[in-house]
Amino acid sequence: MPHHHHLSGFWAVPALVVLVTYVVLAGRTAWSRWRTASFAGGCALVTVALTDPVAALAATDFRGHVLQHLLIGVPAPLALALGAPVTLLLRSLPAARAGRLALALRGPAVHLLANPWTALALSAGGLAALYCTPLYGLVPAPPVHAYLLLAGYLFAWVVAGPDPAPRRPPAPVRLAVVGVAIAVHAGMSAAMYAGWLDLPVPSGQLRGAAEIMFPGGGAAELLLAVALAASRRARRTPEDADVELLAPGLTVRVPGEPEPVRRIRVPDREPARATRGPLTPSEYGDEDEPDPADL
Repeated sequence: MPHHHHLSGFWAVPALVVLVTYVVLAGRTAWSRWRTASFAGGCALVTVALTDPVAALAATDFRGHVLQHLLIGVPAPLALALGAPVTLLLRSLPAARAGRLALALRGPAVHLLANPWTALALSAGGLAALYCTPLYGLVPAPPVHAYLLLAGYLFAWVVAGPDPAPRRPPAPVRLAVVGVAIAVHAGMSAAMYAGWLDLPVPSGQLRGAAEIMFPGGGAAELLLAVALAASRRARRTPEDADVELLAPGLTVRVPGEPEPVRRIRVPDREPARATRGPLTPSEYGDEDEPDPADL
């Protein structure tokens, strides 16, 4: 592929460093083995996508290119997000630093990025920009891979991630966003198969890539919908424990974690809520009930 530079093996190093850091932090607190396994699976998927034989195929065949981008952009970010790395970091940091991070998570920039529609635009929009504009063949592979991974992680986090996110909309809205993502993958696949995209690749490879993207992209997005449904069910389980970080309006919940509740007090940036009582469901942005996993 024109914008591929084959560096197979190199990309396994940062993935291993990230995984080792995660495992070390998880070993210092009571942490779910399932979340550790999920995060390890995400790192493994990134490594598989960026090393041989997938990397070698992606450098010479458009079908391998699409397979590589599919792995980096959907299942790998979902597995990483389900590992709840931000919550693990909040548990591991000293109280003062954890408090500052908690406040940063409530900032206006995070509120904008954590909107599911914004995340969808960045994820699906990046895919459309790559294949429907002259960017394909002009942008080097490393920035493309980094963008797909980060945009995919953002999308997985705001839709179904267990880490705290600012005022998520109700679950039906998030499911609708996933449905739009499935439609985008299907539309892109149809355009590829029909030859409507002006890409400098043989027609046989273009059709083969479409046959990979259509079922692969749809199946991965359906996994995201299943993760959302599972998280909604898990947080209603009575035995689930809460981990609270007491900034104004911030509660972090990790389903199934045995660690006792830990409170970190940080300076208020908003007027005290003492006279208002509990937040209403609309203030949480959830029509069903307040979501303890949201800010």
